[in-house]
Amino acid sequence: MARATIRDVARDAGVSSATVSYVVNGKVSETISTETINKVMQSVRKLGYIPNQAAKTLGSPRAGGKLRSNMIGVLIPQTEPGKEFMFSNPFYGDFLSAVEYKARENGYHLLISGTEVDQSYTEIAKSRSLDGIIILGMFPSTDLKEYRRMQIPTVLVDCYDTGHYFHSVGINDRHGGYMATQYMLELGHKRIAFVSGAVSEAGVNQMRQQGYKDALKEAEIAFDEALVYYGEVGYPHGITAAEAIVRSGQGITAVFATADIIALGLLKGFQKAGVDVPGEMSLIGFDDIFLSRICHPALTTVHQDIAEKGRVAAEIVICAAHDPIMTKRDVTIPLSIAQRDSTRRI
Repeated sequence: MARATIRDVARDAGVSSATVSYVVNGKVSETISTETINKVMQSVRKLGYIPNQAAKTLGSPRAGGKLRSNMIGVLIPQTEPGKEFMFSNPFYGDFLSAVEYKARENGYHLLISGTEVDQSYTEIAKSRSLDGIIILGMFPSTDLKEYRRMQIPTVLVDCYDTGHYFHSVGINDRHGGYMATQYMLELGHKRIAFVSGAVSEAGVNQMRQQGYKDALKEAEIAFDEALVYYGEVGYPHGITAAEAIVRSGQGITAVFATADIIALGLLKGFQKAGVDVPGEMSLIGFDDIFLSRICHPALTTVHQDIAEKGRVAAEIVICAAHDPIMTKRDVTIPLSIAQRDSTRRI
């Protein structure tokens, strides 16, 4: 006998498939009457319908007596309206691969979702029965209070407003920006351009820019806004910035890009303009994605262990899903300079 489907239940109960889904997943609202709920559950029992995921998790309650979904949500807020996922940046692939593998090892699946600039992150969390949430790169938001009220274990990654409640995983971005700039200064460069995505308050790029300013101040070099090039985090912005730097006539001899994907665009842009890297222009990135090691010349960059960041975030959220009152954990991944061929002493 064929296994009953949600459509079979809906047909037997005389309701829509969506209503059946809401009822069996415990997401009923005031618009669904008690009578309808009873009809749906009667049809569920009559037909022997078992949702796929529930069949795997029956008898495995989490805190509050609710069934586990064995689903972890990974939210990636989009910083530009109407943009597609930034998967062209290998950073996200490295991070998500590590999260997925750790989750799969522990019997969990991922629900990956983006959110628009003006969309509440909690809308997605409320619509799914998630055992835990990992949020990557969220700017400070009032949604954090709503997350706390929902009591879903949450790990914030690369966020500088974690408060006293949420677990966190990240790096010291300000120190990373300092390290990159200081490295160029030690090579003798004084006119160092800063190429970045949008700089938002308490965001990663702002922290890296502050580290850039710290190193310049320590070297008694005034910060010059004319050496700063903002745009979207991506390869095209790097190409455009390289063209602007070549045209600027600012005497720039080095560039610090706040992401390797931007640095790779810069490298291409300089090559198209006939500017030799590192002969005429030194270039340092941030992240140490795989492509930075195989491009030509190989990219000097601030190394962070992206896979470790993902693995630790997954480990924490899984532990918290089993123990919602576990002590808050804050993990900082160390940084280092990966010295390669795109920089030289002058």
